[in-house]
Amino acid sequence: MFHHKIAHRLYKWRMFFLSRAVSQHSRFLTGIEIHPGAKIGNGVFIDHGAGVVIGETSEIGDNVTIYQGVTLGGTGKETGKRHPTVCSGAIIGTDAIVLGPITIGEGAKIGAGAIVLKDVPPGSTVVGEPARIIAEQNSVRTEIAQLKERLAELEKKL
Repeated sequence: MFHHKIAHRLYKWRMFFLSRAVSQHSRFLTGIEIHPGAKIGNGVFIDHGAGVVIGETSEIGDNVTIYQGVTLGGTGKETGKRHPTVCSGAIIGTDAIVLGPITIGEGAKIGAGAIVLKDVPPGSTVVGEPARIIAEQNSVRTEIAQLKERLAELEKKL
């Protein structure tokens, strides 16, 4: 992250060659390729970072965890925003591929090996190829509420 902060500052100063040189040197040392244009928040943790690729227009919030082999990439040569936005507190599992100008909601979890092509709601868990939602933040609360209602009904019957 130290190298990325230097590369990003050089990129913002329009010193593209130097920013890429710092970025490529960092990639050589760590195995993590972060484009100097990517915006990365505080507390981002890249665990066993070999093979991690983060594209130019990617935006990563605070306290995000990224495991090895993750790709935050684009889907083509279009201009403008073409890489994912990962909101704060998200977790992206090993070898997950997140493509395009999509948003990964706050606190979302992406399972290992998932291929994500659509937005992921906050607090959701997605898995598979292509990724599908298997749990939502509100679903657990709804189940608990239903259990409480059922318990209340049974208590009345007793």
